[in-house]
Amino acid sequence: MRLLLTLLICLPLLSNEKIDLNLEPLQPITKNKTLNIKKIKLGEKLFFDKRFSKDNSISCASCHIIEKAGVDNLKSSTGVGGKKALMNTPSVLNSSNNFVQFWDGRVKSLEEQIDGPIHNTVEMNTNWIDIIEKLKQDRVYIKLFKEIYNEELNTLNIKNAIVEYEKSLITPSRFDRYLLGDNTAISQKEKKGYALFKSYGCTSCHQGKNIGGNLYQKLGVFKQYFQNENMQNLGRYNILKTPNSKHVFKVPSLRNIALTYPYLHDGSIKTLEAVIQLMGNYQLGRKIPKEDILKIEAFLNSLTWEKLEKSSNEN
Repeated sequence: MRLLLTLLICLPLLSNEKIDLNLEPLQPITKNKTLNIKKIKLGEKLFFDKRFSKDNSISCASCHIIEKAGVDNLKSSTGVGGKKALMNTPSVLNSSNNFVQFWDGRVKSLEEQIDGPIHNTVEMNTNWIDIIEKLKQDRVYIKLFKEIYNEELNTLNIKNAIVEYEKSLITPSRFDRYLLGDNTAISQKEKKGYALFKSYGCTSCHQGKNIGGNLYQKLGVFKQYFQNENMQNLGRYNILKTPNSKHVFKVPSLRNIALTYPYLHDGSIKTLEAVIQLMGNYQLGRKIPKEDILKIEAFLNSLTWEKLEKSSNEN
């Protein structure tokens, strides 16, 4: 019965038949056309402004590098004074489609998320009073906030502009074109990888338009993954303090996953191949053969933002 179901799920992907999105666990992502362009440009300017850190050394973009798919490819990012963050930096790309923010889901909105790194002593180590005081010395900001918000810059409208920019960071890929009917957008190997991605059960956690980012899951479903109980590894337990919340994390989006290494909350896994193997072992209770891993990896590569994919190919 299970084999029959797998064949029924995968058959359309290996043919030229049109995909029925109602039957697909993954959905195409689309740009938000209702955003305010002026706010986006202002938010981008703020996102790259190093005055958001205590010593004017780092900006949001220092750790969330757009050209690197919204991360810095470090195990842990460097904050003010060379201090190291506790958790691996999640991508800012498509973050507006996450149901909560941070690995432990401690805030629900992007507006709330901004407060985290600003007040964190190993990241930006500052506060809104100091930030606003610095930004108010900038005549360009004074002019822009007056034009766009019809008021002086303040915490609320600064956050609003940054979030408007972050909402614009949506990354359609070749796979989205495939879902929308372009059967030539991905290769046969990538199609087979997607079929395997579904048949192995990866879509039980990674589904929807963000291919994740919409639920919590324990790391170590089928067997114990962690060997120690430090704060970094406790996940939701740091928030809820309940036994069943130990080692539970927000499931990350797999969009641009080929570029957002190293992997997991602690940045401990260096390659995509290794993390696929790990997920099969600990999350699915299965040993995935090397040939299947390579096909799944090929599929995951098709989730890269076409803008970044083209740039990478040109280099």
